[in-house]
Amino acid sequence: MKGAPSVRAPLKAAAQTTRLVSGTSNSRSSVASVSAANVWPQAKASPAQPRKALAAPLSKLPLSSVLRSLLVLSVSSSSLLLKPCIYTLSLLAHPRNAFWDVSKNPLLNMLVKHTIYKQFNAGENKVEVQNSINQIKQLGCRGVLLGYAREVLVGENSDAPYDEKAALAEIQMWMDGTLQTVDMAQPGDFVALKFTGMGNDALRLLQSQTMPTETMDNSILKVCDLAISRGVRLLVDAEEQAVQPGIEAWIMKYQKYCNSQTPGRAIFYGTYQAYLRSTPATLARHLETARAEGYTLGVKLVRGAYMKTEPRHLIWAEKEETDKCYDEIVEALLTRKYNSMLKAPSQDTPTELPPLNVIIATHSRESVRKAHALRMEQATRGEDYGVDVSYAQLQGMADEVSCELLQGFESAENSVGATPMDAPNVFKLLTWGSVQECMGFLLRRAVENTEAVGRTKDSQIAMFAELKRRCGNVFRSSK
Repeated sequence: MKGAPSVRAPLKAAAQTTRLVSGTSNSRSSVASVSAANVWPQAKASPAQPRKALAAPLSKLPLSSVLRSLLVLSVSSSSLLLKPCIYTLSLLAHPRNAFWDVSKNPLLNMLVKHTIYKQFNAGENKVEVQNSINQIKQLGCRGVLLGYAREVLVGENSDAPYDEKAALAEIQMWMDGTLQTVDMAQPGDFVALKFTGMGNDALRLLQSQTMPTETMDNSILKVCDLAISRGVRLLVDAEEQAVQPGIEAWIMKYQKYCNSQTPGRAIFYGTYQAYLRSTPATLARHLETARAEGYTLGVKLVRGAYMKTEPRHLIWAEKEETDKCYDEIVEALLTRKYNSMLKAPSQDTPTELPPLNVIIATHSRESVRKAHALRMEQATRGEDYGVDVSYAQLQGMADEVSCELLQGFESAENSVGATPMDAPNVFKLLTWGSVQECMGFLLRRAVENTEAVGRTKDSQIAMFAELKRRCGNVFRSSK
């Protein structure tokens, strides 16, 4: 298929003519800028009523979530139990017989769905997904980053002759699933995309850093147009470096298409991995491209998820270097100023960064606290750099970090100088799909935990402390 540039005239952003209100219980959100507010008006907040600070961050969670989290985290934080768990999940993800196939074994399906599946996934259909989204928002979260778990297995037949019919079917499958996901999301939510999900033809193009074919381009634009019309934002997950440069080229193409339509507000986001040595330079280059082309850059910053498969020389030598890279990039983005980590591409580049929106996606309590403390300092000084900031953690993981963020703001409501800018936009990342479709995702989560047993142990300790606190309250009230 021949690569083709987009010739479609940009769809006029419905967000500019339609009043879109996020269905969240958190009525106060980070103020990005006047122009951003015009793009995505928020519901007018009623006068804030003083609320008592929560005694413990995890008190927000229902007891069933605490118990399920404690069970899952106890397994995943144990080096002794984690390996058998990964082996079992591998059998479930790639069943060799009907017994291990959750789509054919109803008892196994029920067991998995009400334990590990429910811990990390949103549901199997629109009703279940939207119920999960509403439950997350009732905790005070702004919304979700929602992805479709079904995957097109790429690479297995990469040497096979090109089959146009099969390629078109893979693209159609990707588009249908993605449009369905956008339809499930609510205004203000994010939908996560994987370009490699379009199949082997897309994989070949990404590996060779070739732009999408006309059919792929039209499919992606349909997703963009629906997202804009529904007030839903899109983000593209980072992948391995074999395809990431190609993915970044595609991202910049669709950032320009989407974000040019909503001045001051990013609809389309790219993902940047702080464990890569090249990330500061890549991000600086993209910031200047956005400045030159006149749109707001959407940035999702993560530490990275492919350490076991990436060439080692591409990654910082020590974890502390990754932490330093992450935190200093966040500081540069929140202050909109180049620094010693995120360096200006040239001496002629302005020191002030162009307009940007950022998702701070991390399970690191330290990084989250640093970022939120900086935002609070800016609010106290009356500084507004026009940066719309969101925080994100995986559903079922780092709940203590998410809840601490929410409690931190609620506790500050009675503080002098608290403003709407202080309110953290907290999102949870989750996937949807049948139990069988989600098994690959769950297997990857378990494998990733082998690299973060210490952090998972912290979450397990926090959940145990919360359960102990609740038991103590019951015991004291029974006296």
